[in-house]
Amino acid sequence: MSWARTSGFTKEELRVLQSLSTPARVQTFLNELGTNFEEDGDTCMSPRSVLNCGRAHCVEGAVLGAAAMRLHGRPAQVVELLTTANDDPHVIAIFREGGHWGAVGKTNHAVLRYRDAVYRSLRELVMSFFHEYFLNSNGEKTLRSYTRTLSLAQFDSRGWAVSERDIAYIPRRLEEARHYDLFTPEQITTLRVADQIEIDAGTLVVEKRPRR
Repeated sequence: MSWARTSGFTKEELRVLQSLSTPARVQTFLNELGTNFEEDGDTCMSPRSVLNCGRAHCVEGAVLGAAAMRLHGRPAQVVELLTTANDDPHVIAIFREGGHWGAVGKTNHAVLRYRDAVYRSLRELVMSFFHEYFLNSNGEKTLRSYTRTLSLAQFDSRGWAVSERDIAYIPRRLEEARHYDLFTPEQITTLRVADQIEIDAGTLVVEKRPRR
């Protein structure tokens, strides 16, 4: 039995998700969603809740992207990119085409976005985010590690795709997953900071955070 029949999505929700027939279309849809700034506190909304409110942050967008790709026969898989303590992690939904890796993701920034399926390994895919991942305050490059792939199918019994409650157990499981370091301590000491023009470009956002 197909997941479309057992997922619990309504006909309208399925209509939207089934229109996202390629990873590129998934990415376009994620780009068009508003940004969830979590003004009322931390959230981790399910794909159904994101579809209903039209907003998402990176974890919510990645999980929605993974759900859409699963409806089209791909595994629903996410990976977390880990940083230094003074920066934020990022979650992506990954896919493979022709034996190569690609990714979709939700971000309010101009970077950390779509990756075409041209990377020969998951590590190579993750490394493609390295030079884009820096602090706007001083240009420090902050990406340090990534998690093993997390299959969302293991949460089917909890109704992760259509839950009316937060699905915070997914990011918690990512936190518990095995992490793979990207660099040696010696390499970290020699990292060059981003140039000022890169920092300036890094300040571009789709939406400005609402003032309280």
